[in-house]
Amino acid sequence: MTGQRLPPELLLRDLDAAIGTAPLCQPDQIVGLPAVTGAYALILDVPDTLALSRPRRGRDVLSAGWYIYAGSARGPGGIRARLARHMRQDKAVHWHIDQVTTRKGTRIWAAPLPDRTECDLVSDLTASGRFVATHPGFGSSDCKHCTAHLLMWRRTG
Repeated sequence: MTGQRLPPELLLRDLDAAIGTAPLCQPDQIVGLPAVTGAYALILDVPDTLALSRPRRGRDVLSAGWYIYAGSARGPGGIRARLARHMRQDKAVHWHIDQVTTRKGTRIWAAPLPDRTECDLVSDLTASGRFVATHPGFGSSDCKHCTAHLLMWRRTG
């Protein structure tokens, strides 16, 4: 996937304004990251409508569009290991986000943010007014603070 088309410039500007500059990694660049703990943002280009299945919420539909998923990595291997898993197509669907990352055609980039928390990212992104939680509880079923950890980008301009 090296050299894949980057997300729209306006999306990258909105991300930078909300959470600050972070290196944008493509799948083949993950191995070069340090194995530190912290948070990360996945930038997801979902090309088609996607049926979701979530325990306690039933079936739902994710519209085509650009999404940001805020996650954390506190286990062995830290952010590098977690992002490497997200980038793999051949994995068991364990977390909500796996339904999106394993979908054929979904393009993924990552922004590692070792000094942040996923809830801080969600707070900053939603406060910007450019990102909105469209699926309550998605990726945040164990979080007491956030509506969701998956946010859709509101394209403006």
